[in-house]
Amino acid sequence: MAFSHGTHSVVTLSRMEDHLDKQQLCDVTLIVGSKRIPAHKLVLSSTSDYFHAMFNHDLLESTQSEIELNDIDPEALDELVKYMYSGKLELREDNVERLLSTANILQLMVVVNAACDFLKNQLHPSNCLGIHAFADTQGCVQLQQAAREYTMEHFIEVTQNREFLLLPQEEVVKLFSSDEVNVPKEEDMFSAVLLWIQHDIEQRKSLIPELLSNIRLTHVSKEFLADQVQSNPHIYESLECQRQVVDSLMHHLLPERHPSLQSPRKSTTGQLFAIGGMDSGKGAATIECFDPRRNTWAVFASMTGRRLQFGVAVLDEKLYLVGGRDGLKTLNSVECFNPRTKTWNALPPVATHRHGLGVAVLNGPMYAVGGHDGWSYLNTVERWDPQTRTWNYVAPMWLSRSTLGVAVLNDKLYAVGGRDGSSCLRSVEYFDPHTNKWTNCAPMLKRRGGVGVGVCGGCMYAIGGHDAPASSQMSRLQETVERYDPSTDQWTIVAPMSVPRDAVGICVLGGRLYACGGYDGQSYLVTCESYSPEKNEWSFEACLNTGRAGTVVVHMKNSS
Repeated sequence: MAFSHGTHSVVTLSRMEDHLDKQQLCDVTLIVGSKRIPAHKLVLSSTSDYFHAMFNHDLLESTQSEIELNDIDPEALDELVKYMYSGKLELREDNVERLLSTANILQLMVVVNAACDFLKNQLHPSNCLGIHAFADTQGCVQLQQAAREYTMEHFIEVTQNREFLLLPQEEVVKLFSSDEVNVPKEEDMFSAVLLWIQHDIEQRKSLIPELLSNIRLTHVSKEFLADQVQSNPHIYESLECQRQVVDSLMHHLLPERHPSLQSPRKSTTGQLFAIGGMDSGKGAATIECFDPRRNTWAVFASMTGRRLQFGVAVLDEKLYLVGGRDGLKTLNSVECFNPRTKTWNALPPVATHRHGLGVAVLNGPMYAVGGHDGWSYLNTVERWDPQTRTWNYVAPMWLSRSTLGVAVLNDKLYAVGGRDGSSCLRSVEYFDPHTNKWTNCAPMLKRRGGVGVGVCGGCMYAIGGHDAPASSQMSRLQETVERYDPSTDQWTIVAPMSVPRDAVGICVLGGRLYACGGYDGQSYLVTCESYSPEKNEWSFEACLNTGRAGTVVVHMKNSS
């Protein structure tokens, strides 16, 4: 018969601890400074890899009854020896770092991990930089990463604490050059530089040019550049700083001649909202929000009901949803969503019921362009005046268009492609609000219904869509992309997307074009990809939570 005593190990270890308390059968004494700590080699060797190696190899200490240890905290060692017998250890703010560093030496990894978890829970703007530096010296990679992430997330609060002011130059440069710093606007980074410099102005003022080069000056306002940066006496006295400021001001004055070589910091680019669309449940009634710093989409809010093939514009930091259809019925209703309060309000409706329309804001007013009223394709255009809160007709387009793309470029409103009832269109026209006229410009190279349109770097892009007659059941889906240059009135083909996307949501964020969702002929897509005009290539981004076609993707800046 096999017999097992369930509490054998606990009882045995308790007896060993009793022997230690009475200093019975102890066969080694650890000496740290003036402190003498008696113990049993068997217990030390069984719990610590450090002592296991010392007592079980041909080392001098394996035969000694007294062992002197250097560079170890005596109180921490005493507490850890007691832990080896009891399995109990009290971690406190005043002892955790001493215990962690000593446990690291003794290779008590269970204690090291427990101490790291304790410090993670203690992270605060006043200590995260110190914990990061400590974790680095101890080789605690996960703790170091946690402290870094906390620092980046709470950067503004961190800069208000003494640890930040005492940071060495190389660590400050790492912070200011990082793309992961969480600041609402780039101006905050300049303010943080001044804080650090002014703490020891005589020793640090020579570092201003290097630190200023890590501030993305082309992404601060020209007013801030002139009023706060250029006028600062330390910057005014530096020729190198003045050169940087002048280069940035030239970018603001003539961006087409002096393009920015700096990408915006991820946290300053704002957010994308993907609103509604068609999904496998015949209608996605949620709004998802994209955080570029974390590269994640998350459900942000719910819509008031089903709304498909509608238009959306951003006006006064609110989302305006216009028209669409709720299934079979074409709508003329307009709703306003406030992302700050997550509340909805009804607004005066457009005069014409419209689905498949395009919506954009041009120099203040919002325009509802084309679409289908349930019976016929539309060329009419309505303009919303936010001052009088009324819709009024402006000049109609030359062609009727539904599932078109609309965009604003060089103070003109462009209507791109779409369907006219018989076929998909190549034609493009633009509206000048000063003359109240539509003018035809160069047609696209391909016919595109359900086209996505975005403006980036002074050019307009027509992305995806389909090309098929209205009577055809077989749509030719497009993964192709073409770019329109208004200075030459020409379209050129650029790099294609990874997959065809009909009814794709397009928006610009951080100098890149994002293509979100769409329909590939078989399924509603969750995938998203972004396009770099400089590299002429597409890269995969985080996926939506819900596959959507016809989702409207808009950009909202960070609140001031």
